[in-house]
Amino acid sequence: EVQLVESGGGLVQPGGSLRLSCAVSGFSFGGTWTKSWFRQAPGQEREGVSSISSDGTTYSADSVKGRFAIASDNTKNTFYLQMNNLKPEDAAVYYCAASRGDLFGPPIEAAMDYWGKGTLVTVSS
Repeated sequence: EVQLVESGGGLVQPGGSLRLSCAVSGFSFGGTWTKSWFRQAPGQEREGVSSISSDGTTYSADSVKGRFAIASDNTKNTFYLQMNNLKPEDAAVYYCAASRGDLFGPPIEAAMDYWGKGTLVTVSS
């Protein structure tokens, strides 16, 4: 059974940083998978934030480019979202997800095969 579990959310002040983790069980990163992060703020649509393909190619949404970075540690079957210079508009539930095959460009909800349950990020002074 494939499971994805997010951690690392919490309350941070504007300008602060958080590192989200997604621990994966049930499949190996040695296969061909794309790992992605999404977020959903109250009353908003879920949006793709960042993704990394099996060859290390990354994508970041314009709204987070230069502030967020995705990385994958294949030895731990864990991938991360490093979030720097957080802004109030970054507050959302963040979800990790994985899709079979290598995908490039913005992550698409319908293409994801597995999802975590989400971790809440609150950005407030």
